[in-house]
Amino acid sequence: MNHTINRIKLIFLGVFALAAAATLVWQVGWVQPMKKCEAAHKWWDHGQRVCAQPVLISDITGRTIQDKQAEAQARAAIGRPAPAAAPAQP
Repeated sequence: MNHTINRIKLIFLGVFALAAAATLVWQVGWVQPMKKCEAAHKWWDHGQRVCAQPVLISDITGRTIQDKQAEAQARAAIGRPAPAAAPAQP
């Protein structure tokens, strides 16, 4: 009887150790990088664990956003500051 209790005790301790290690790997490998990525206003891909920089469509097409308020909101959404004003031409 005593050997059975010791064996069950070791099995439970082993299962607990595996669960704790799996939780640690999950936190370090997935949760912490995801939080850093989202804090930087980037996109996190869970499947490939990739932090990607969002791109405005106007950057790809070359067309500018005519509404300045909409442009400011789009830039704020991806964490990019508004462009500096062009210097005056003499």
